[in-house]
Amino acid sequence: MTFEVFIFLTAIFLIIMIFADLFRDHTLGAGWKVLWILFLIFVPLLGALVYIIARGRGMAERSAARQVHAAPEDDSYQPKASASPTDDIAAAKALLDTGAISQGEFDALKSKALGNKFYG
Repeated sequence: MTFEVFIFLTAIFLIIMIFADLFRDHTLGAGWKVLWILFLIFVPLLGALVYIIARGRGMAERSAARQVHAAPEDDSYQPKASASPTDDIAAAKALLDTGAISQGEFDALKSKALGNKFYG
């Protein structure tokens, strides 16, 4: 029973991966995509096997290219770490002096910088 569930879930995952690859592939024409989808719907296991044999190398290349493009985006955001609460309060004071924030917002930022649990 457990083995059958494992095989079933693996087949479902494989077919979902193939559908995702079909929709990501911009070099394949719409007619071919429709034919692959129909083949996968009506004969799923045979369709998945034929797809992997016929287009497996391209599937791997597209996946690798997508990961290369995604990696810099994941690492691009790193929140600015302040040196101390004094720096945070000074930055908030500068914003208050320019009128960018109100006194209440300044007080909340100051409380947050000092580590108070409740703001305001």
